[in-house]
Amino acid sequence: MQIEDRVYEVHDVVVHTFDMGDVEDPVLYAAEPLIAWQKSEPGKWVMTHAIETPMWHRHHNPMSWGHTFAITAKLKAKDYSYFLLKWGKEGTVK
Repeated sequence: MQIEDRVYEVHDVVVHTFDMGDVEDPVLYAAEPLIAWQKSEPGKWVMTHAIETPMWHRHHNPMSWGHTFAITAKLKAKDYSYFLLKWGKEGTVK
């Protein structure tokens, strides 16, 4: 195991979001969009460059009576800059 002797600026970033309607088991229904994002170009890049394994979070959305899911990742400053330039906020640039 190699220990790095450098200090990096780390950003906790929302890399993707999606909305889910009012369903009986939102986590079950979220599996397909989560896997689809992970297989996408920005998803593959984030999975490779994130300092830790990205995490997903579920929030109740009172406006739609559904749920909003957000995927967050910890990225080094240079990787965060690359992500923003390549895909924009939350990986939405096509």
